[in-house]
Amino acid sequence: MKKEERFVKTFSQGGLSITQIWVDRETGVNYLFHCDGYAGGLTALLDKNGKPVITPLEPAE
Repeated sequence: MKKEERFVKTFSQGGLSITQIWVDRETGVNYLFHCDGYAGGLTALLDKNGKPVITPLEPAE
């Protein structure tokens, strides 16, 4: 049985310049990833108050 990946991609747009949103399945924290050519960066996605955007987690079965 394959173990679930910790991060799941919930949004993606672009071709050569890519913007994605990834969610940590353990904490619910959303991360913004952007890359353009050979450069890229990852940061926590923040709301208007500067707090991390958190996706509610489904209860473990």
